[in-house]
Amino acid sequence: MMKKKNFLYFGIIAVSGLVLASCGSSTSKDDSSKDTSSKSSTELASKQVINTVQLQEMPTADPSLSTDVVGGEAITNTYEGIYRLNVKNELELAGATDVKVSDDGLTYTIKLRKDAKWSNGDKVTAKDYVFSWQRAVDPTTASEYAYIFEPVKNAADITAGKKDKSELGIKAVSDYELEVTLAQATPYFKYLLSFTTYFPLDQKVVDKYGKDYASTSDKAVYNGPFTLADFDGPGTDTEWAYVKNDNYWDKKNVKLDRVNVDVVKESSTALNLFQDGKQDDIILSGELAQQMANDSQFVSEKQAGTYYFELNQIKADSPFKNENLRKAISYSIDRDALANQILGDGSIAAKSVVPEDMSANPDDNTDFVKDSGASTDYNKKKAKEYWAKAQKELGIKTLKFDILSSDTDSSKKIIEYIQGAVQDTLEGVTVTTSPVPFSVRLDRSNSGDFDVVLGGWSADYPDPSSFLDLFTSDNSYNRGRYSNKKYDALIEKASTTDVSDPTKRWADYIDAAKILNDEMAVIPLYQKAEAHVRNEKLKDVAIHPTGAHHEYKWAYLVK
Repeated sequence: MMKKKNFLYFGIIAVSGLVLASCGSSTSKDDSSKDTSSKSSTELASKQVINTVQLQEMPTADPSLSTDVVGGEAITNTYEGIYRLNVKNELELAGATDVKVSDDGLTYTIKLRKDAKWSNGDKVTAKDYVFSWQRAVDPTTASEYAYIFEPVKNAADITAGKKDKSELGIKAVSDYELEVTLAQATPYFKYLLSFTTYFPLDQKVVDKYGKDYASTSDKAVYNGPFTLADFDGPGTDTEWAYVKNDNYWDKKNVKLDRVNVDVVKESSTALNLFQDGKQDDIILSGELAQQMANDSQFVSEKQAGTYYFELNQIKADSPFKNENLRKAISYSIDRDALANQILGDGSIAAKSVVPEDMSANPDDNTDFVKDSGASTDYNKKKAKEYWAKAQKELGIKTLKFDILSSDTDSSKKIIEYIQGAVQDTLEGVTVTTSPVPFSVRLDRSNSGDFDVVLGGWSADYPDPSSFLDLFTSDNSYNRGRYSNKKYDALIEKASTTDVSDPTKRWADYIDAAKILNDEMAVIPLYQKAEAHVRNEKLKDVAIHPTGAHHEYKWAYLVK
């Protein structure tokens, strides 16, 4: 089980130009039942059904097991936790009416909604949260996101098998009151209470289906604005839907009756469907994104996420343990050309695995990437020099390796571009490519069955730890198994000794990022933006740079 500690310590953090709401107050009052929309002055379309696309199949619809953006988006639209990010990216109460935090920041007293129900009519109670959290940290569940509970008392020991799940710092005081005890004060713990793994689950239904829970849409129940429908199985199904939940406590503010989701991997296919009126929101990349950039329905959504190469360093004799080889590959890649010519969707060249415009120095507001001095220059001369050093150190003249990726249109173009760039620059290097379905890519990544894999990470919360914690030696998301004891110690220090000192904690992460960048432990490629063409009649889709990128609770169609 992975280790990943502490979360969100800095003040109010700007994310892609959006300022997330402060959680400094010890009490949050509920006002989310008020209808504050402007829909009353807008004539709604008679049919409130939209069609959207995803680029990949959904690997799982189980909140305890989901780790990807596709599943995260489905779960966020069909379940609900204590908080929810609204259209303005402000944190607002959702499944609760009141949250009080003790003066020492260790105890959260949460009053739940008495009108919240599951889609089968069961009441949502405090026991549903206790069950869900305990299920997620239970080692037998094998949740890759169990680490996200580490701020909660005893969570780390439970996932390590040292304590029983019943000792987790959460208890049901009554049917509608929760008490959460933290291991250490985590001022932005409220953001975690809006995250999918923290959502409640109906134990009766989970127990009924056991390991098959959420394997199809009818083997689960939902407490969010929509229910999942027509989902026939993880990793293979290419069509599903979100259907308005008649048992949702705030259904009066949910205008859409249905959101149809289709997996469409080719941009040209998606654009044809949009132009034929069969899709309301599609994703484009490359030349098509550039061609549509001046269209009135074109939208580029900058995200707090980066894509990068992980290089398999699991075996003792892996050539990718050689720092000079990693640098040779990195210097071979023109990231500006990759972002502007190959993707063309608003993505930018990544200087670091930590994205720009996500987090700032608590003392002088300098962006993290600038503060770390990270760079990923394109320099063919240096690439050749590092390759010559690597050849000598490894005792080789030639090298052949494969790049694993998902089989989306953009992923295939990316790895084909980099294949050509590396082969053209590094004499004696042969690169093959293996684009596979998303679920296969995840399985192979997790099992170490790759040479180089194109992966990515989207921030769960706006803090450098969301990215830097991934590459400690014992983190299961460190799929290439890069290991540096000094790096590990800095990450540990940031989450323990220096956790209550924003300046020292920031410095720890800066120093860790410098190690990651200097050794080119992973190879950053680009910071993600997503190019959409969206029906002008579709309004108030909530766009989030972190977490689930799209929410439809407040969305609607106008005539």
